[in-house]
Amino acid sequence: MLYFCVSSERTWGCVLFKDTGFQGYEPDHIQTYQPKKKPRGQELTPADKVENTMISRIRILVEHVLAGVKRCHIVQDVFRNTKAQFEDLVMEIACGLHNFRALSRYVSSE
Repeated sequence: MLYFCVSSERTWGCVLFKDTGFQGYEPDHIQTYQPKKKPRGQELTPADKVENTMISRIRILVEHVLAGVKRCHIVQDVFRNTKAQFEDLVMEIACGLHNFRALSRYVSSE
């Protein structure tokens, strides 16, 4: 599930991209997008196919980032430390390491 908020001078809008595991989840004041399923015995319309492609392109980027963060096994395994706010700190460090790895790929070796 991908959730982000966009703000501009005129409006504040939150958008949620979800998969079929969250079918009944419809939070208030949030615009949701979910891929359309193919009807039984029929085909999707070309517009539905384009919309599914757009949703998939956004979601795959987020899934790849989450997989990169989970390379730090402390994030993906059960975390048993009971200190307050320590789970958030671990996630922030894992995200920082992922960002460092991602940015260092594009640094030229001059």
